[in-house]
Amino acid sequence: MEFYIEDYFPVLMFVALAFLLFSGLPVAIVLGGIGLAFGGLGVIYGVFSPIEYFNIISRVYGGIVESLVLVAVPMFIFMGTMLEKSGVAKDLLNALQVLLRRVPGGLALSVTLMGTVMAATTGIIGASVVMMTLLALPVMLQRGYSHPLATGTICASGTLGILIPPSIMLVIMGDLLAISVGSLFLAAIIPGFMLSAIYLAYIATTSAINPKMAPPMPDEEGPESTGALLIMVARSFIPPILLIMLVLGSIFGGWATPTEASGVGAFGATLLALFNRRLSFAVLKEVCERSALTGGMLFFIFVGATAFSYVFRSLGGDDLVIDFIESLGFGPWGILFVLMAVVFFLGFFFDWIEITLIVLPVFAPIVGLLDFEGHVPSKDVVLWFAILVAVNLQTSFLTPPFGFALFYLKGVAPRAVKIQSIYRGIIPFVILQIIGLSLVVLFPELALWLPNKLLN
Repeated sequence: MEFYIEDYFPVLMFVALAFLLFSGLPVAIVLGGIGLAFGGLGVIYGVFSPIEYFNIISRVYGGIVESLVLVAVPMFIFMGTMLEKSGVAKDLLNALQVLLRRVPGGLALSVTLMGTVMAATTGIIGASVVMMTLLALPVMLQRGYSHPLATGTICASGTLGILIPPSIMLVIMGDLLAISVGSLFLAAIIPGFMLSAIYLAYIATTSAINPKMAPPMPDEEGPESTGALLIMVARSFIPPILLIMLVLGSIFGGWATPTEASGVGAFGATLLALFNRRLSFAVLKEVCERSALTGGMLFFIFVGATAFSYVFRSLGGDDLVIDFIESLGFGPWGILFVLMAVVFFLGFFFDWIEITLIVLPVFAPIVGLLDFEGHVPSKDVVLWFAILVAVNLQTSFLTPPFGFALFYLKGVAPRAVKIQSIYRGIIPFVILQIIGLSLVVLFPELALWLPNKLLN
């Protein structure tokens, strides 16, 4: 059997990617550079035409520059950043812990609820975990909370941002998989809130069994009268909840597209900052700068990933992956578990942006051909798979020793918090997430019931 190296260019592209991503170079440059370099090798070996380089430009323009769906990304980033920088998020946490001060583990429950609410606004794991750590961890340590419980709660609730709508990752998934973003948002609601409920049940149970792990908030703290409490709730709790309901409700009700709703969210977050007298020129300038930098980073990666994926496909990468998976001899369930294992493993080392932009376009054609014999209707397989990937990625962000969320937290946590405590604290939440992922695998209606009920 003759060996032709050009037949293995797609494999070598991923080998080069694995090495260069650890080089410290920007991800966008690594992706685009590898794509262009292997395109050049393809020209030399006669398997890639020079004229195809122009196709990359048209793909970037048609798939990214002209994409109305992707306009929602910078708007949602602005919305979450404004809520953070204007102090709305801090006020929300204070309101929640006062409301739950008599419940076992009330502060940890407040952090989880705040993570659930803020998940619908931030959507970037690093930003969510860092913000939650800076806001909540010092307070939890001051109250005498167990280090493992405190850090595990913050990491797990901070990663809900990639799953609970209007998640930026779901917007990008919808664009990549040619699925309605509204359908993805609806499909993610039950799994996202189910995970949040599982966290809350675990924290409440653990705190009730061992109160020393989560001491209650002193009664003398917080508003002194019922009237003051109601004013605090009206100012700090209800407005951000109403904003999120307005954004999601406009999408689900069919009144606005995700792009239009993202603009409403950004404008609403600015109004909240103004209402709370926190909107200044300095705050607006910082929010705009951070939103622009984060959005620029994301779209630069989109451009690099487009070049990478185009060259990969042009060199026969799709056929190579499909042939390899078919050669394993697994049925649809075996193939699904292999794909889930690959996504889980990649989540140790890469951010969700790289994984979704590189892996999803390769895996989607494979998943679309699978027949689960009545377990999942054929028309819903790709939608179900997208939600499984989202839950899976959330799990891999937390798994020691490489979970990104753990290092985000350690980077801004006080020195007294050791990495060993963070690892111990996150293990129960990883187990809970695996249970949640298994439930969505076994009961696809958890993801499919809402979109089928409301959109069909």
